[in-house]
Amino acid sequence: QVQLVESGGGLVQAGGSLRLSCAASGSIFSINAMGWYRQAPGKQRDLVATITAPSSTNYADSVKGRFTISRDSAKNTVYLQMNSLKPEDTAVYYCKFSQRSRKYWGQGTQVTVSS
Repeated sequence: QVQLVESGGGLVQAGGSLRLSCAASGSIFSINAMGWYRQAPGKQRDLVATITAPSSTNYADSVKGRFTISRDSAKNTVYLQMNSLKPEDTAVYYCKFSQRSRKYWGQGTQVTVSS
């Protein structure tokens, strides 16, 4: 089993920045993938960014150039640096951890961007 603990959400004005963190613990193997997804009210959960060991990244077009995903493998932690935030970035952000065909989700953290 893998447990995920997210932190870093909050309320910010448009143009501001936030940094999300997700720490994984439990039975973790070296080959895995971590990522961030988001879900706005009434909408489906969409990919924001993923990072696959060791450091291959993928971003949704809507966040390219504004968000950066990174990981600290020693701490089994993934980060999402979000800059130039827009009101349309408002959503619950979920961390996802994948290994050996199993997927785990964090509890979600709210990000609200005011105009």
